[in-house]
Amino acid sequence: MTSQRPLPDSHAGGVLTIDTDAIAANWSLIASQLASGCSCAATIKADAYGTGAKITSKRLWDEGCTTFCVALPGEALEVRKVLPQAKIYVLDGLFPDTAETLASNSLVPVLGSEEEIREWAGFCRTAGQAFPAAIHIDTGMNRLGLRPEQFSSMMGDAALINSFSLDLLLTHLACGSDPNHPMNGRQLSAFREVTAPFSQIPRSLANSAGVLMGKEFHFDMARPGISLYGGKALDTQANTMAAVARVEARVMTVRSVPAGETVGYAASRTARRDTRIAMVAAGYADGMLRLTGSTDASEGGYGWIEGHIAPLFGRISMDMMALDVTDVPQGIVKRGSLVEILGPNVAASDLASYAQTIDYEYLTGLGKRYRRHYGRLPAPGARPGD
Repeated sequence: MTSQRPLPDSHAGGVLTIDTDAIAANWSLIASQLASGCSCAATIKADAYGTGAKITSKRLWDEGCTTFCVALPGEALEVRKVLPQAKIYVLDGLFPDTAETLASNSLVPVLGSEEEIREWAGFCRTAGQAFPAAIHIDTGMNRLGLRPEQFSSMMGDAALINSFSLDLLLTHLACGSDPNHPMNGRQLSAFREVTAPFSQIPRSLANSAGVLMGKEFHFDMARPGISLYGGKALDTQANTMAAVARVEARVMTVRSVPAGETVGYAASRTARRDTRIAMVAAGYADGMLRLTGSTDASEGGYGWIEGHIAPLFGRISMDMMALDVTDVPQGIVKRGSLVEILGPNVAASDLASYAQTIDYEYLTGLGKRYRRHYGRLPAPGARPGD
């Protein structure tokens, strides 16, 4: 038998390039903005927002990041394989029957309920060792975490709390993307008040948005996520983070559509002029959300090719979508060409605005069918006439 070789890029509908140097640079920039005494962790859940948790976490470690946050025990175990010395917090808490696995792999559960605290404490007592844990305090999101009064009550049970090593108190912002939302101030005040009697324990509130909202949100540890991956953390500010992922989809054919005819499912987009359409091999099965497409009533997202914008034309299908290349000079777009459909020139936050969602969904949903590479991304290009 002959050994099977990886298929070349030409066999895939698109190419995904991930720039871990850009992720590391974004982390360093965030770390430099933190208040004195505040450390910078990295949130790498959901396969490091689609960029590959093992490779991304190793690159961040090399940059100087020593603390990481994941959602699930399985994610933590994968990262532990490549980072034997890192501190790894499991944000979704202590799942039933996982205490032994977490403790034996030096993973730190973020305990978010009385049941979890009692189970972890009981495990530590049985094991005869005070393994570390964090406690999540709910300051208004009503998702995970102890309500302030529950937290105060649990902290009053010294025998229970002293059964394990409590090394972090954290909460999470519900409305961080809008820095003017009054919820942010309420959560900040509640977190300060309920943790004040325990100032010897490090505290964490700031996600990416919290970092940008000011030093009063920083406390002892920040845990940025979306900003590391080039996403936009605050709705009210321009995004200064470097893009870290680029998706280029392959042109299958370029066809002419006469004025008055429609393109795609539901005949939702009509050509108002004789139109050149490039059909590219990426669709909603590849993470290109269906709502990003356009109709006669609404504009949609766009692609980018050699300095030219190519608007989406009609609905996105499972495996393909149409781009209007009428205004791209002849000869640039042809069968086999690669068109950027996400990256330095096509921001995930822009696409998300058309799909009525957030850039998190685009990044974490990067498709499995792309040929994946790691390398440097080009700088954003200039458009003709700029």
